[in-house]
Amino acid sequence: MSATDEQLRALVGYNIKRANSGIFAGVEGTLAPFGLRRTTYSALSVIAENAEIRQSDLAAVLAIERPNLVQILDELQSAGLISRARDENDRRVYLLAATPDGIERVAAASESLRAYDDRLTKGMSPDERAALIAALRRIEDNGPEAWEGRNVEQVSTP
Repeated sequence: MSATDEQLRALVGYNIKRANSGIFAGVEGTLAPFGLRRTTYSALSVIAENAEIRQSDLAAVLAIERPNLVQILDELQSAGLISRARDENDRRVYLLAATPDGIERVAAASESLRAYDDRLTKGMSPDERAALIAALRRIEDNGPEAWEGRNVEQVSTP
């Protein structure tokens, strides 16, 4: 008799976890030659797309706690991929911009990551791929509401 995970495979969350586990190493391996990780790539990508983005706005877009973001930004700035400047109108605010090296690096990494993404979705039609992305975004949007109002007793196992 061989073991199965049939009951778990009926759960969306479990399947997302398994898919994420399966792609994590591939994403990290794809980005490593560019000196980037998932977190640094994500931040650099958003900064390159949104010139002079506020640090607090970047944290919101990426759903990252601000203290964790500082470490990521320090790494990108040390690598010469971004610049941080005080906002002249509000000295408490930092504005972020990708340097020319940062723009070049994120473009090359994005091309490689898109190729990896294409291999991940091999055999899917463009409509299936779009539907998958839409479904995952809906699940992301529903996440907070699905958890809202639950207390530890309601989600604990005996």
